[in-house]
Amino acid sequence: MPEFYYEDFVPGSIFEFSEKKAITKDEIIRFAEVYDPQPFHLDEEAAKHSLLGGLCASGWHIGCLMMRMNYDHWIVRTASMGAPGIDEMRWEKPLFPGDILTGRRKILHKRVSRSKPEMGLVSMEVDILNQRGEIITRQKHTQLIEVRHPGRTTGEEGVAAPAAPHPTHALPRIEASGRARPFAGWLEDLQAGSYIELGRETFTKDNIVAFASLYDPQSFHMDEEAARKSHFGRLAASGWQTASLWMRNVVLTRDRVQRELRESGVETPQGGPSPGFIHLRWPKPVFVGDTVTYGTQIIEKRKTSKPGWGLVFNHNTGFNQHGELVFEFRGSGFIRTREG
Repeated sequence: MPEFYYEDFVPGSIFEFSEKKAITKDEIIRFAEVYDPQPFHLDEEAAKHSLLGGLCASGWHIGCLMMRMNYDHWIVRTASMGAPGIDEMRWEKPLFPGDILTGRRKILHKRVSRSKPEMGLVSMEVDILNQRGEIITRQKHTQLIEVRHPGRTTGEEGVAAPAAPHPTHALPRIEASGRARPFAGWLEDLQAGSYIELGRETFTKDNIVAFASLYDPQSFHMDEEAARKSHFGRLAASGWQTASLWMRNVVLTRDRVQRELRESGVETPQGGPSPGFIHLRWPKPVFVGDTVTYGTQIIEKRKTSKPGWGLVFNHNTGFNQHGELVFEFRGSGFIRTREG
């Protein structure tokens, strides 16, 4: 039986937890090879010359490690019902081989669902720090947690953060062509509205369970019988798997597009890392047998204070085979400018 229910999460309370072992180079490379095969996550020499300064973990790997830390230290003892998304994640510092991670969770606000009184919504901020006490990543999200005594607990507690504008997936699309397409190489070549389909991924029982066993072993991702009894109704993929596969398709598509450009004589510089994302949502579960089609569309771009670097902002989506939106978020990434 779970130890913690909705009633046990008190706004303002702080819970700290830590790992016993350091992240290894092999772990970083293994994840990157499958989900984020960029040079600064794979090759030590190439990483030395990147904006990050050395071989380091993918931001999506950090998110998965955070998920596993949360599971091991408190979700496993909680009547968790999953999470509908991530409001914000900021990658503050790189995660290097040898770093030992500590977590810090603060409860911000909570309320009982008006339509489902057995479900509580607990908003929290979770920091992951390295052994020097530096914040590597900060995440804000709402956890769905079962109410111990439905009907006895009502109202809202804590101070709710102001709602941020939610992106729309109805943006006008300018199909990718020539230098107007995403991944054209330089900031100056990118055009707001440009859209490209990234690729498709099919979710099987085996790959859902294999991913969940590493990063998100909640019962509704691991066991078909337990999943049938959950609010999902059947085995569902971890949201972090859906997100990590989006990243895989970004890198593979970008590399293909830039290879084609180079073959036609167009120079394409190496891209940079992402500082984070906002408004990540999983509107519908991804089930066994679903095929998700991923896409990305440029929202805006701007120069930064870093010489030779700009930022591009994009809206990213995943639709299942029925045309239903199952994944979206607004992301950002550093990109080279022609002008230093």
